[in-house]
Amino acid sequence: MRIAIGGFLHESHSFAPRPTTWRDFLEPGGWPAVQRPATLVAALRDTAVPAAGAIREAEVAGVAIAPLSWGFANPAGPVSAEAFERLASLIFHDLQAALAEGPLDGLYLDLHGAMVAENFPDAEGELLRRARAILGPGVPIAASLDPHCNLTAAMVRDADILCPFRTYPHVDMKEAGARAMTLLLARIARQQPFAKAFRQLDYLIPITSQCTLVPPMAEVMTARQTISAKLGAAELSLCFGFPYADFADCGCALVAYGVTQEAADAAADALLKELRLRETEFAQPILEAREAVAQAIELAKGATKPVVIADTQDNPGGGGHGDTTGLLAELLAQRAEGAVLGLINDAESAAACHAAGEGAQVSLRLGGKSDGAPLEVEARVLALSNGCFTCTGPMAAGNRADLGPSALIGIGGVAVIVTSRKMQAYDQALFRHLGVEPGEQKILALKSSVHFRADFQPIARAVLVAAAPGPVVADPAILPFRQLRPGLRLRPGDNRRVG
Repeated sequence: MRIAIGGFLHESHSFAPRPTTWRDFLEPGGWPAVQRPATLVAALRDTAVPAAGAIREAEVAGVAIAPLSWGFANPAGPVSAEAFERLASLIFHDLQAALAEGPLDGLYLDLHGAMVAENFPDAEGELLRRARAILGPGVPIAASLDPHCNLTAAMVRDADILCPFRTYPHVDMKEAGARAMTLLLARIARQQPFAKAFRQLDYLIPITSQCTLVPPMAEVMTARQTISAKLGAAELSLCFGFPYADFADCGCALVAYGVTQEAADAAADALLKELRLRETEFAQPILEAREAVAQAIELAKGATKPVVIADTQDNPGGGGHGDTTGLLAELLAQRAEGAVLGLINDAESAAACHAAGEGAQVSLRLGGKSDGAPLEVEARVLALSNGCFTCTGPMAAGNRADLGPSALIGIGGVAVIVTSRKMQAYDQALFRHLGVEPGEQKILALKSSVHFRADFQPIARAVLVAAAPGPVVADPAILPFRQLRPGLRLRPGDNRRVG
């Protein structure tokens, strides 16, 4: 048996401050760079990406792998038409070359599901359409997805199996890739498609309410498992949606796969009912930055564990540039002694720190490159690094990070990690590679919405989610959407619908 493996991953924020270009796929920070067929298996096998799980499962099953190209870029604005076509052309050139070498029994694609390209709003739908056009109707296609996928009817139509992760923070990426490969092998063995039932939810779920570690999403995922087992679904795929993509199919959706259409429909309807019953529970409050810092300072008094503040609206994992300074300004204004902020993405300031050297005083216009609001500070350079380290946390263990020249600086009693490339603060190795032990700090301020919880919540005295200025707004309803489908509601519990 011979199966092709490739991938194209991006999460696109239609209102982010900068677009995603080809260079972003070549320099993706904490994730592997673009891989070609000759390097794909060796480069990805020991990482945390979904394709690593698919590769492992294929090898265990004795499947011959036909490697294709693979690429990832950090969340940002829509993918440029040039970048989309360059990587798509590589993948499908490789697919045609693989077919020229001999028959393929299946195709596995490592996809995100929330990519918007300048030339294709439903970018994954277009990728799957092209794959199906090359392979024809007889070769099964499976894909793993991030649960922030904006699942579309086109994606469901052209793929035989779609398997999203089941956790947020995403600690089961490799497992999702392995599950997609297992189901692809089952689909090949049964020699006929599974029945499919696709459903869309009629309200957007805010990112901060999608965490599977806490209610209500924790209960929804438990119900998903119960429904799937009770009704015999081969797979019950729930995609929470990425509520910053301005196109018709933005939002939460699901697809059930079954041996019969009746079983698939029953599973899909039962899970959709669960989501509708819990709607008002997804409307959760967020603290203003001033209040979050004040609470953190109070909670940190006498605590033996750090208080964590999530700077959710400048989350690099949601399209933020990782360089806004609103939360930092509040930490400084309230003299939050013993606080460490990770991170400010500012190559210019990082270069100035390296030029000055450890121990030097430097004057910086820190951050603010994306929003035009830098913070003028006098800082001491506490430590320097090349920004290269290996992630160790539950979400990204084994991934090599390359954030470029980086520095730890002190501004009064507050320390700040400054990097040359952005990375969401989801791994303690980001701090340790600059000599900071996260568990020994009073306050950890993190550029993240939810992913930080996997590695930082276990060491935290308390977790506070703060809304400082940034593009990954806690309430997507305030964004100037133009392309959403009629009838969609922008907030849970709000009866107002898109025209």
